[in-house]
Amino acid sequence: MIKFGPAGNSDSFYEEGYKTTLDVPRWLYGRSLNAYEYQCTRGVRINRTFSQALAVQASRYHIALSIHAPYYINLASPDPAIQESSKQHLIKSLSAAKWMGATRVVFHPGAAAKLGRTDALQNALTLLEKIISDLDEELLEDCFLCPETMGKANQLGTVAEVLELCKLHPKIIPAVDFGHIHALGGGCLKDESHFIKVLEKIAHALGEETVKNLHVHFAPVEYTAAGEKKHCTLKEKEFGPDFYPFAKVIAEKGLTPTIICESAGTQAEDAAAFLSMYNSLKQNSLKS
Repeated sequence: MIKFGPAGNSDSFYEEGYKTTLDVPRWLYGRSLNAYEYQCTRGVRINRTFSQALAVQASRYHIALSIHAPYYINLASPDPAIQESSKQHLIKSLSAAKWMGATRVVFHPGAAAKLGRTDALQNALTLLEKIISDLDEELLEDCFLCPETMGKANQLGTVAEVLELCKLHPKIIPAVDFGHIHALGGGCLKDESHFIKVLEKIAHALGEETVKNLHVHFAPVEYTAAGEKKHCTLKEKEFGPDFYPFAKVIAEKGLTPTIICESAGTQAEDAAAFLSMYNSLKQNSLKS
């Protein structure tokens, strides 16, 4: 089943008087959303008790959970201390995911500016392979690691680089951030064919099943010549990519991705707008 939801909590969640993320599943359910990406971007600061309580609420309201791991992960670094720190951030994220029943842990692969892309990717491949081999198998039993496509030229994480990381192990699948791809490509996602081209690359590398159940980030992004500048909202219509052509592709192809909206402050509202757009297209395709 296709899923839509936000990354973290919209401003409106707090404006309505809510204070704890344990209320998020019920709040999202009331907006017909069914996914939520818990943000551990500044560190994994949640314990087993909280995580298990969130799991109960998510199950009650049929919300699929994922986790965004800390930004501090840098698999490309040659520094042994950073390598070990990155490993521990992933292990802590996977442990939290297991407690809360999250099935995907999204992470940024690392930096590429100082080393050059070839060396950065090789470092990341070597370290990620070692991390996977050292992991307690139970941590990956019900969860996937998801390296994210990145939006800045100095970051490791082009589509091709992410696919190379995913080839290391069946439990590694891409987190495809179309806003980042659009920004890094200077506004490259303009119509259905551009989205299809990305999906075809993934299918060629990892198979059609991965494409069918893709983990997607989507939001309008402002960018410069260096790539992503900041995430925006659907109200800022001058920024892309447009969700409509992607919605057409997934509706026509019968894909069932998890679509996490990362709009700035209106992520739940914009996720609901994405859902409405998709439902309208799906209904029209059934009539024709």
